[in-house]
Amino acid sequence: MESSNNTYVAIMAGGIGSRFWPGSRVARPKQFLDILGVGKSLIRLTFERFLKLCPADHIYILTNAMYKDLVLEHLPELTEEQVLCEPSRNNTAPCVAYMAFKMHERNKTANFIVAPSDHIILNENNFIDTIKTGLDFTAENDALLTLGIQPNRPDTGYGYINYDKAGKGRVHRVVKFTEKPDLETAKSFLASGDYLWNAGIFVWSSQAILKAFREYAPQIFDVLAEGKDAYNTPGEATFINENYPKTDKISIDYAILEKADNVYTIPSEFGWSDLGTWASLHAELDKDEDQNVVTGGQAICYDSKNCLVRVPKGKLVVLKDMDDYIVVDEEDVLLIFPKSKEQEIKAVTQQLKENGAEGFL
Repeated sequence: MESSNNTYVAIMAGGIGSRFWPGSRVARPKQFLDILGVGKSLIRLTFERFLKLCPADHIYILTNAMYKDLVLEHLPELTEEQVLCEPSRNNTAPCVAYMAFKMHERNKTANFIVAPSDHIILNENNFIDTIKTGLDFTAENDALLTLGIQPNRPDTGYGYINYDKAGKGRVHRVVKFTEKPDLETAKSFLASGDYLWNAGIFVWSSQAILKAFREYAPQIFDVLAEGKDAYNTPGEATFINENYPKTDKISIDYAILEKADNVYTIPSEFGWSDLGTWASLHAELDKDEDQNVVTGGQAICYDSKNCLVRVPKGKLVVLKDMDDYIVVDEEDVLLIFPKSKEQEIKAVTQQLKENGAEGFL
């Protein structure tokens, strides 16, 4: 059984969540919002979930420098040294490599989890049990492990994992990854039973992931290896601020997982959603008899169904003859958008940027 003394967690919290605009803003992205209406932000819920696996001083937050104070406000148990600030947005691969170097210098037998800060997990006991299985496997094997979710619909918004059903206990070798497929391909994946959704939650030892970086992403490895003597010292921030921006901008999936031959998965079911869009939030929350979800204030819905309404507390919204709409009122921005076209919300934020209206972003 993997010791919690060797278990660490890296929570990635640097994203802006532009598909959740106008709720999610540059100054306060969705991981810092109480999106579920439970009195806690998504990052707080994620942090508390991992306290079941290891002590608070083994949990690190990887974020953008501009969110350091927000992280400490939401997670007062952490010290400043546990908030690793990226001086530039270089995607997830450099971020993971930074954590791996830091962990390896702290503990040569470190085994760590990389997880997003803004996912929903409804069955936490199943989740912790699955993670423990993964930690036991990566502690004993030179393996990179990603959690795979049993798909229940042909969703085109997720990456898919093709896996070998002949496995060692619950752990199975990954055959290949497929990024967001078209609908017909997604349907064929679902029908075959050989595919899982890629949850973007990873488990590996610092040794295994550093070996993979050395082999498959040597540019990132070489830049960050220069700081070997700086990690976990007062000189770490200076080294990172100077050198991190020089690393390749690439995701961990493209840099490592799609190239490595020692990638494994655990088919999992623990009530997961990546909460990537307003529609995914609508799917998770309690609905009235017309399948409407109302959070924050109040809404009277006449002949309206399948809508998500998010308004400030104390505000009343009246809807008439609306079907499958998102209505989000953030005081300075009111969004009324067809739920079926929500992928276009990202383009709206791009347009605002081009028009010099960053104040609304």
